[in-house]
Amino acid sequence: MSFKKFFNSMGVKSSVFMGIFYAVAMLGIFLFGYTALPGQMDELKIAFVNDDEGKAAKQIESQLTESLPFKTIDTDLTNKEAIKALKDNDYSLVIHIPKEFSDNATSGKSAQIDFTVNEASATMVASSMNSVVKEINAQLSKSFSEQTAQGVLMNMNVPEDQAKKVAKQIEESYVGNYVVVNDVPDGMHNNMLPMFLTMACYVGAMIAAMQLIGSFKMFLGEASKIRLFGYVQLCALIIAVLSTIAALIIAYLVADIDTATIWKVALQQILLYMVAFNFCAMFTFLIGEAGMILNIPVLLAQTIANGATMPRDMMYAPFQVISYITPMYHSVQSYLAIFFGSTSPVPFLWGLVAVGVGAVIINLLIITFVPRRMPLKKIDKDSKEMMA
Repeated sequence: MSFKKFFNSMGVKSSVFMGIFYAVAMLGIFLFGYTALPGQMDELKIAFVNDDEGKAAKQIESQLTESLPFKTIDTDLTNKEAIKALKDNDYSLVIHIPKEFSDNATSGKSAQIDFTVNEASATMVASSMNSVVKEINAQLSKSFSEQTAQGVLMNMNVPEDQAKKVAKQIEESYVGNYVVVNDVPDGMHNNMLPMFLTMACYVGAMIAAMQLIGSFKMFLGEASKIRLFGYVQLCALIIAVLSTIAALIIAYLVADIDTATIWKVALQQILLYMVAFNFCAMFTFLIGEAGMILNIPVLLAQTIANGATMPRDMMYAPFQVISYITPMYHSVQSYLAIFFGSTSPVPFLWGLVAVGVGAVIINLLIITFVPRRMPLKKIDKDSKEMMA
């Protein structure tokens, strides 16, 4: 057999197509999706809480709200409300000027501003807010300390020129307090654990969907479609349990997982597998093995839209839509809440359930109403019976 004949075989042609298709899909989706970083950072929302009515605090509030690179800066809420919203990832940063700020500034005492971030969020948010806070602190620390020292010395009847010279020698009186809520253990493996658990489960479910639906088609005619669909779901559930056990053993050995959360994680992982399985099965039920051509770009799009790297506010509109109607976003956000957050994972779990229920209904409609060719094995059997 010549190489030309081998190369023209269906298996080789399919491999060539998938190699080219995967490269184009991956680069096209990833490169486009990640152009939102850092260009879309101004879409993030922050809260600015000023509890001080003094002149110094008002001046800083005006200066920061005008200069900070964010379109949405909410100022009409209390610090308690802002911190609660921050823990729910409704805000990326909370800036709080305490009530005694101006008094401390004018008396030469340490004047403090609190900058609070939530580490149990997209990695881009924590790193970006850290950089923003450092830049703000550097600017305020330089200007504020000299102004405060100069004002104190002038109040002591020290001549203005002499006060300016002495002010530069005075220890900085401004303190920028960087506060972290929902602290994540050190190590990128801990920070990315919600995404890794979700990805591993989803990819396994996607492959299983193709294989189990192949078995579904093989036995068409030997049992009703609904019964075969039930068998497929039962097999998927068994695989979900086994894969969850394997995944959690690895995760527990490598990452810093609290044993108190193991059962919550296990139940979500099983739920995620069933949702992901039925979600991927829609394309395979509809167009067969070629459904993988659709499943791959949908998977790649979800790696951007799952909220592990960037929050929904920073995503382009197509990825925001994808985050609502696919499983990964709901799973990643729920895991962030379970592992590191003080917010509740329940809303995200309900989102995951909604996606799963929708996928199951669509699958039932497909197997009920979409015409299906009779398997070759069944055709041969019927032909023999007719000839007999």
